[in-house]
Amino acid sequence: MLKRLVVLIIYLFPLLHFSQDFSALWEGHFSFNNIVDVSQGNNKIYAAVENAIFSYDIQTNEVTELTTIHGLSGELISTIHYSETYELLIIGYKSGLMEIAFDNDDNVLTIVDIIDKLTIPPDDKTINHFNEYNGLVYISTDYGISVYDLVGLEFGDTFFIGDLGSQIPVKQTTIFQDYIYAACFLGNGVRKALSTNNNLIDYQEWTQIITGSWYATQAVSDNLYAARANRDIYNVNNDIFSLLFNYADVPVDTREVNNQLIITTKNNVFVYDSNFNLISQISIPSEFDTEFTSATIDSEFIYIGTKDFGILKTQIVNPIAFEEIHPDGPLRNNTFSVQADFNSVWTSYGDYTRFYNPSPLRRYGVSHLKDELWRNFPYDSLFNSRNLNAISINPFNTEQVFISSFQDGLLEINDDTPTMRHDDSNSGLESLVLPNNPNFKSIRISGTTFDRDGLLWSITSLVDRPLKSYNPNTNQWQSFDFTELISDAIFDNLGFKEIEIVPSGTIFIASFSKGIIGFKKDNQLLKSISEDEGLPIKSVRALALDNRNQLWVGTDNGLRVLYNTSNFFTDDNISVEPIIILEDGIAKELLEQQFISDIKVDGSNNKWVATIGAGLFYFSANGQETIYHFTKDNSPLPSNNVNDVSIDNQNGVVYIATGRGLVSFNSGSSSAQENLSNVYVYPNPVRPTFNIVEDKVKIKDISENVNIKITDIEGNLVAEAESRRNLRHRGYNLEIDGGTAYWNGKNLANNIVASGVYLVMLYDLDTFETKILKLMIVR
Repeated sequence: MLKRLVVLIIYLFPLLHFSQDFSALWEGHFSFNNIVDVSQGNNKIYAAVENAIFSYDIQTNEVTELTTIHGLSGELISTIHYSETYELLIIGYKSGLMEIAFDNDDNVLTIVDIIDKLTIPPDDKTINHFNEYNGLVYISTDYGISVYDLVGLEFGDTFFIGDLGSQIPVKQTTIFQDYIYAACFLGNGVRKALSTNNNLIDYQEWTQIITGSWYATQAVSDNLYAARANRDIYNVNNDIFSLLFNYADVPVDTREVNNQLIITTKNNVFVYDSNFNLISQISIPSEFDTEFTSATIDSEFIYIGTKDFGILKTQIVNPIAFEEIHPDGPLRNNTFSVQADFNSVWTSYGDYTRFYNPSPLRRYGVSHLKDELWRNFPYDSLFNSRNLNAISINPFNTEQVFISSFQDGLLEINDDTPTMRHDDSNSGLESLVLPNNPNFKSIRISGTTFDRDGLLWSITSLVDRPLKSYNPNTNQWQSFDFTELISDAIFDNLGFKEIEIVPSGTIFIASFSKGIIGFKKDNQLLKSISEDEGLPIKSVRALALDNRNQLWVGTDNGLRVLYNTSNFFTDDNISVEPIIILEDGIAKELLEQQFISDIKVDGSNNKWVATIGAGLFYFSANGQETIYHFTKDNSPLPSNNVNDVSIDNQNGVVYIATGRGLVSFNSGSSSAQENLSNVYVYPNPVRPTFNIVEDKVKIKDISENVNIKITDIEGNLVAEAESRRNLRHRGYNLEIDGGTAYWNGKNLANNIVASGVYLVMLYDLDTFETKILKLMIVR
């Protein structure tokens, strides 16, 4: 009945905002290791990580994800609460946002009332705790207490309970003997008020019963307990506080489950009966190097949230064997770099600042997605390589991967086994040199890429010979001096970002202070262009060579294109140009003043452009058309700060790395093939249940310059398309996107074709190769 009531309310209040499910084209690749909070109810354990949720079914052991793909905001979660009575999960965020996920329902209700409160400073809106009582939820926040009605799905009153009605941080509330007890921080003590009082908005109705800073108040049966910031736990009787115990660490989570008191510190979980008799104490097992964050129990097991291993499940009374519970995923959510190709994805998490400072040093490891399973490599398995960032997969040996360290050199992994770390002791790599500290070591490698000859090129910051080449087959290194251009390696240029190699052999490098640097190995030519040559700022972050040998350039302050890369060294008037578009009839610069973090080119020569602050753009080949602009507001992007983008050209999946998680988008684009030998069409046959207009028939693995004709069995032309002319996203019935063609089932008269056998005839306009496929359609 209560479930029906909630559904009825949804239909009666159309102004409520429900988030969209994006699972048709998007997939989330979130880490579920760092648990923020747990809750339980109806035979499920719910766990919140930084910005996602998963549930664990106690009876079936099934694990289910709830992420931005399913409608969550992607904001940072601070607490959760599951209501068994109303069969819903309430999610609280550091920003003050609230969301509600309903059982057996795809809708996620977004509640912005706290965020929209102009009288509350933005930094004081964090939601700390939910306390459900008689259909109401008392929300503890950094400004006070708000009340939310679970029946009407609407906010009630807000209580500012500080002295003279001031806003004070409330960490937790509990109801005990008809009184609300509020644990307050910053010296504001524990305060109480009669829960049946209709005037609780009046601060004078609240009484401070003790001073100090408090993390929790919790009623358990006939007892009331309070946890103080000094690590003490008290029994409260007639407002008299009696010390019970002093913990070695601060209690980070205090709750009641099944008339038992559960107190979690970073190293232990304590389970007490209602009279504070210790039932069990669970310490961190030796095989898990982590910290505890929260815990809950059922009749037999305890479920402990950790910072590194999801939930650890063990018996309450005999905590010997521990089971690790969480969905499959990467190590972390703050993804700095991603590299996808050959149906494989690598991610790293060790970044550096905008000014190329590696501090604080990150010891985060790397992750590898293959065959739909993640394999994670912790820091201590990677030769203690810190600040791991850029990733290069060897195109001649896809099981060999090189990952840059912006502190320790270059990590090599073969066949999913860390093999060695290249540094100044075993390779041609060099550490920066500090005159006053000759023993200081820091090998700061960022961008890497392979050339057509199988050489790995890397760039090292703050050294005289920053550009290096490495032959994995011969183990030979070669270094190239830049002192002609950068006389003082320490002070003249703080760092480099990406490397791009054009077919002529010129190597382009993105730099912080020298704009675009070009280097030609054959005759040792070295040159840079900067603001005088059209860059909006000296700091260049992204370089991408497109299919027409045009170099797209992303800077801290906008986008430029070097249209002719072949005359970079010979043209004294070389310049980069902005892309000018018309917007409402007014000429403007594309991505003017945007911080561009990455650019990638897909099989159709379209451009994916990542930004810091504005999300992700997908432009046509010349930049004149914006095909997609994904942000937090219209897509599952967990953040508008996109650090990196990578395209798996085998399947057209675009992987998007943000500081709050990795997501992927099935763009449908793929790289063109060298010939037509592997062309196929699917689905085949097309059955009546297939939505041919929306989902479209795909003709896969076509060559780069092809003509496609579709006819009926009698030879009547039904549809026709040609590469470089009938491009995707332009409204054609038959359209081509790189190595894939799409047909919506319509003929030249724009009508859906009848049932029958159709011929798909392909003709390569360069090699004159032909291929004919049969396609059956059943309507």
